[in-house]
Amino acid sequence: MLNFVSNCQLLKTIAISDSKPLEVELQLPVRTDDIDFAGIVSNIVYVRWLEDLRLEMLSRFLPLEEQLQNGIAPLILQTKIDYKQAIQMSDRPIGKMWIESLASLRWIVSAEIAIAGKISAIAQQTGIFINLETKKPIRIPAQLQQQYDESVSRSS
Repeated sequence: MLNFVSNCQLLKTIAISDSKPLEVELQLPVRTDDIDFAGIVSNIVYVRWLEDLRLEMLSRFLPLEEQLQNGIAPLILQTKIDYKQAIQMSDRPIGKMWIESLASLRWIVSAEIAIAGKISAIAQQTGIFINLETKKPIRIPAQLQQQYDESVSRSS
């Protein structure tokens, strides 16, 4: 998560949805070097796509530039991915990510990657925010907590 620059061109698609807290959606590119020896997208590409989705979410709700100015950054503790259907070169995957929960220190985001509306993978990541100087965990930034709380209230 500390890799702040995505080297992947992403097409921003549908606007923020109120159905899931702070949901973002991106069309995810399949590049020739994403394909493994079996002719399908390599599993490591899904981790890159999750990074791209998180960076998009942060750019909308808690820009990295602001985080760095405040001496904080997100840090991934765990990534879980369930692969449901292989993605091939000709596919046009759409990724969605939203905040599943915010606790005092930890956050959980969930994601889906789909082809033509059919789920290809589901994922969940757990993380924290850290103070960049001390490298110690900090509380969820107030700005993000407020936006999350408002989003949850709207969908209730």
